[in-house]
Amino acid sequence: MNKKYEFVKGDTLTLTDGTVLHRIRAVRDIPRRWVKAGDLGGYIKKRSNLSEESDAWVSGDAWVSGDAQVFGDAWVSGDAWVSGDAWVYGNAWVYGNAWVYGNAWVYGNARVSGDALVYGDAWVFGDAWVSGDAQIKECSEAGYFSNVGSQKGTLTYYRTKKSIGVTRGCFSGTLEEFEAAVEKTHGDNQYGQEYRILIKFIKKRASSWKKEGV
Repeated sequence: MNKKYEFVKGDTLTLTDGTVLHRIRAVRDIPRRWVKAGDLGGYIKKRSNLSEESDAWVSGDAWVSGDAQVFGDAWVSGDAWVSGDAWVYGNAWVYGNAWVYGNAWVYGNARVSGDALVYGDAWVFGDAWVSGDAQIKECSEAGYFSNVGSQKGTLTYYRTKKSIGVTRGCFSGTLEEFEAAVEKTHGDNQYGQEYRILIKFIKKRASSWKKEGV
């Protein structure tokens, strides 16, 4: 017997390929996800999609299908989709309209949100934060720097449909917009100089993506 959730009888979601997903309901409290026994969750295809161990949870209208696995303390919420053979684990959070599929892994403290796509053999991990319309399909198409700026936070960069996206704290936009924001906020102080070094590195790394459409 599953110790964390049960299927809600009669509450299903049928995908375009005919796959039937089942709404889940918590049968115990899940403190880390602010879930109480009796609260409804999202949709999964089968029990192996969501571990009963720890505090992993699927909520809202999010769904998990195929042989995908959500475990550890991971959270899939909003209208997010996790499918194929993807793994979401650790303290990772996939939310918004994000989609993780294929053989992709999202783990550690990583965040994937907005309309982001993480697929293929991509890994998003550590403190990386991928948002907006990012499309990550290989490890080389995303990266992050820790302990950055005056707040010692994380700077994440990644491929988007048309450019290079950057997330840092409250900022989320293109690399060009980030460069302009750094100039305006920091000028030539220590943090400005450090950011310019990182921006130069990102441009160099991203130059290898151009042949693939960026």
